[in-house]
Amino acid sequence: MVLLQATRETFWTISPTGKAIFYVLAAATIAVFLYGVSARFARYAAGRSDPIDRLSSLPERTLAATRIVATNEGQFDRDVYAGLMHTFVLWGFLVLLMATTILFVDMDIYGPLAGESFWVGGFYLVYQFAVDAFGLLFVVGVGMALWRRYGTRSARLWGKHTSIEDDAFIWSLFLLGIGGFLAEAIAIVGQPARATESVSFVGLAMATGFEMLGLTPAGAAVIYPIVWWQHALLALAFVAWIPYAKPFHMLSSFANVVARDEHAGTRLPNVPADLDHTNAESLDDFTWKELLDQDACTKCGRCSSACPATASGRDLDPRDVILDLKAYRESLEDDPVIGRSADAVPGADGDAESVGYPPSSEGHAASADGGVDTVPIVAEEGGVIDAESMESCMACLACMDVCPVEIEHLSTFTRLNRQLVDDGTVDSNLQSVLEDTMRTGNTFGEPPADRGAWTDDLDVEIQDARQTEVEYLWYVGDYPSYDDRNTEVARALARIFDHADVEFGILFEDEKYDGNDVRRIGEEFLYLELAGHHVETFDDCEFETIVCTDPHSYNTIRNEYPELEFEEFADDPMMPFEYDEQWNADGEIDVAHWTQVVEDLVADDRLGLSGDELDYTVTYHDPCHLGRYNDEYEAPRELIRATGVDLHEMPRSRADSFCCGGGGGGLWMEHDEEAKPSEERLREAIEDTDAGAAVERFVVACPMCTTMFEDGRKTGNFEDDLEIVDVAELVIEALETSETAADPPTTDTGTTTGQMGAGTVE
Repeated sequence: MVLLQATRETFWTISPTGKAIFYVLAAATIAVFLYGVSARFARYAAGRSDPIDRLSSLPERTLAATRIVATNEGQFDRDVYAGLMHTFVLWGFLVLLMATTILFVDMDIYGPLAGESFWVGGFYLVYQFAVDAFGLLFVVGVGMALWRRYGTRSARLWGKHTSIEDDAFIWSLFLLGIGGFLAEAIAIVGQPARATESVSFVGLAMATGFEMLGLTPAGAAVIYPIVWWQHALLALAFVAWIPYAKPFHMLSSFANVVARDEHAGTRLPNVPADLDHTNAESLDDFTWKELLDQDACTKCGRCSSACPATASGRDLDPRDVILDLKAYRESLEDDPVIGRSADAVPGADGDAESVGYPPSSEGHAASADGGVDTVPIVAEEGGVIDAESMESCMACLACMDVCPVEIEHLSTFTRLNRQLVDDGTVDSNLQSVLEDTMRTGNTFGEPPADRGAWTDDLDVEIQDARQTEVEYLWYVGDYPSYDDRNTEVARALARIFDHADVEFGILFEDEKYDGNDVRRIGEEFLYLELAGHHVETFDDCEFETIVCTDPHSYNTIRNEYPELEFEEFADDPMMPFEYDEQWNADGEIDVAHWTQVVEDLVADDRLGLSGDELDYTVTYHDPCHLGRYNDEYEAPRELIRATGVDLHEMPRSRADSFCCGGGGGGLWMEHDEEAKPSEERLREAIEDTDAGAAVERFVVACPMCTTMFEDGRKTGNFEDDLEIVDVAELVIEALETSETAADPPTTDTGTTTGQMGAGTVE
């Protein structure tokens, strides 16, 4: 009978007038909240359409986003403490929100309609236990957040955009959690009938403590309304505040995960033929998803801590770029003169300096329909974003990989880079590379006829894929074709293919630069020219699979060439191609990195490796464009193990790999750095790897990585510590060792001689 009657008075000691005031305030709170949310989403709706359909299959997207958010998988990645902390806060908050909603339904909908309450008996007891259990988790989670922010002062939580808003947010959550338990405990003291309500275990424990301190039921009845109103007003104020400040990430982050592009970064947004709003002349050029990215940022600093440019002391913090754009946007929206409402006032002059930005530059406008001059979005000087910041980006995707709310930094960065190219604000070294590529089709500025010169002294016949049907059309790439160090890799790979007796061929002078990195530094039309040339050339050849030496080539040919709408540009007299179809749209043509192909050859025993040919101690560096971009981690490792070496992983491996510094044009630029990314990576190899100084060889699977690490080996004084070798060079050495063991040389008298000369008859 007691169980069936279990319940409590919701508005205990609150007068009818007080209850009415609360409902009025609650209604006003909801109105303010809804207005703020609608204003936010109206701003997104005013953004440019996104080239990618982000709302297709919305139910499936929403379910996937719910799983990602509910499991906190992004928060657990590389930081278990943060994962637990956020899980406690998220689920505590959601359960408390659901509890409040249940109470509202019972009191204001079900009760008046049914004439009874379902908030009694067993349901009430389960409800109270859940509220106390998850409320406790909530307080613990917020306490963990407070400790990390103020106790350990985690460096990534403090930055340029850290403000009192962050303090207000976290302390509001903490006070809400504690305030709820205080109100519950005082109510238990004041209502003796609840003295045995053990399901409210937190409140009961606190109530016992208050009674030990002398609090009586009469005293509780006096104190309770004060505590209750403080808690209620803080809760209402917090809800009303949500759309206008940091708490909005609770909504925008989920929306951002729903709208995510699973291939973001690996494929960049295309440029439409009409060229409208492809760059970043003003905020109006940004898509609605790019605006949503800005609001989804929680300032957690994961991207900053993962960014190799930031770690190397370059002028780039990915979080600051996103938040600088957001801050500038909000400064315009908040200002009644230079905000969006000012667009109707031709010639209105906004005081940009008053909101913390430099004066406007001539020729830039705040909106597409003109009227209001404003600060350039990106420029060498005086822009919202400095050109140097964009030049510092290595396009390694580390920032996007660690972002728990799916912010697509690289899409925004590419927009900014395209604007720099459009303005002619390009690093002089990059400009030279772009000019060389336009003139000769390669980044070295070498004659196209010399592209196949690396094959001249090779004892392997290389077929011309333009004239002969082949199994593998081998796209060699710029560095393996022209760079002395990397031509050694190309020769090794040719010998591996020959040893496996596969039919392969190359394009010789009809191969040009793949365009992956010129696209990422903003030169979209040069990229389009290169891609158009290649798909026309591929179309004239007969082959089964395109095999790439360079992961950068592999990425763009596999992921981006099929996305290009060549028909929009086929009639453009400036474009040197006539191809007017979508290439490989159905994925019929297989595009592979060479390690994937050779791994299959090893598995089929076509190389004859026994797995004990070499005995070096090595470590392996995951190239960004093979690993993070394309999720290929095993093929290179399988080949390394197949040679017999002892492979030791670096602490930062696989998806956590630390970029060599060559991507995004970094290969062609000089930066003022505390330590080059390549130097830091080599240091990690010999100091932080389990094998330590025993590591003899630093193995790579990317020509750009080879180039960067060979440079870092010299500038970082690692020449006596370890060698840089490509996986192909390791495999060919193993093949040579195997052949030597199988067919040892003989002396003139016919006596066999071992590899080290043992067994020679004198």
